[in-house]
Amino acid sequence: MNATVDGIDSNLSSGGPLRSTVKEKENLLHNDEQYNDDLDGGFSSLDGMLQWAISHSDPAKLKETAEVRQQLSASELNKRQMELKELMEEMKVPSDAELMKIAISELNNSSITLEDRLRALQELNVLVEPIDNANDFNKLGGLVYVTRELYHPDPSIRTTAAWILGKVSQNNLVVQQQVLELGALSMLMKMVKSNFMEEANKALYAVSALMRNNLAGQELFSTEHGDLMLQNILRNSSIDIRLQKKALILLADLAQCQLQNAHRTELPFLSDRDLLKSVVDLIAASTDLDLQDKALVAIKSLLQLRTTEALVLKDFCALGDALNKMRQLLLNVMADEFQRDYVIDVESLRSEVEYIFQGKLLEQ
Repeated sequence: MNATVDGIDSNLSSGGPLRSTVKEKENLLHNDEQYNDDLDGGFSSLDGMLQWAISHSDPAKLKETAEVRQQLSASELNKRQMELKELMEEMKVPSDAELMKIAISELNNSSITLEDRLRALQELNVLVEPIDNANDFNKLGGLVYVTRELYHPDPSIRTTAAWILGKVSQNNLVVQQQVLELGALSMLMKMVKSNFMEEANKALYAVSALMRNNLAGQELFSTEHGDLMLQNILRNSSIDIRLQKKALILLADLAQCQLQNAHRTELPFLSDRDLLKSVVDLIAASTDLDLQDKALVAIKSLLQLRTTEALVLKDFCALGDALNKMRQLLLNVMADEFQRDYVIDVESLRSEVEYIFQGKLLEQ
């Protein structure tokens, strides 16, 4: 079975094609089709029944079939039926669980080529998408072997492994905990610093998936100095903008999760003034509307936390100035009819953030 990931054709194993060709199978089935009804006493479809009736309505063909049967002994007939059963079993499509087992066994093969190792990971990357497969992945030993690939010297292997861990962890608390218990978070955070941007992006994607709605994971993230990781991304003007957007989404998720669990002690770094300033600076300095939009979403959630001080945002972060500057930028872009609807939505969000900000200033 083949699957295609990012345009790469990937076979589950390197063993090559099946020994029996499709032509041979068709010939065998064709030669013995008169015996198929003996296998289970019925027909697989109405069409099969119709074809059987037509072919057996010819008196000459009926006589020929009878003569052939008379020439075969009982043991020969039984052998023929067994061969057909085996052939039909061989032609069955393997289940996802079976395919995952094959790919996992490939990862456990120390002599496998780099190309085949990557192919096995790409197969798993497709197979783990359904939630049931993700839940079964650890039972098959998949998490252990994929986590091990995070330490592989080849960046493409590490990247695909991180991608898989992100997929299986998405909105799945059980799998999130299993991945965290394997110690994957620390390595993924190191990979975020990679000069290979695709590796950094997939690693941050995996970190975000592990943190989403997972309070225990978020506390571990804080212990691992996740705030410094986020600050380094948001402050680096030369970094891939996709990484900055992912960092803002993660930050907004963390703040939103704290708001939904108000009875819990808030993560201390969410009110850190340096982290807050790194977000506000993106609102003021960036001209990418999508990035500014995500920064506004993050600030909106952070503003609503109990521990966030409005005066810090006003005096140290200059949030008011950043919001005014963004308002002027949006007015200028509004002239572009192709962006107008999107700009209106962003301006609505900007106004909402300003309203919350002013309200919090009055409270303090």
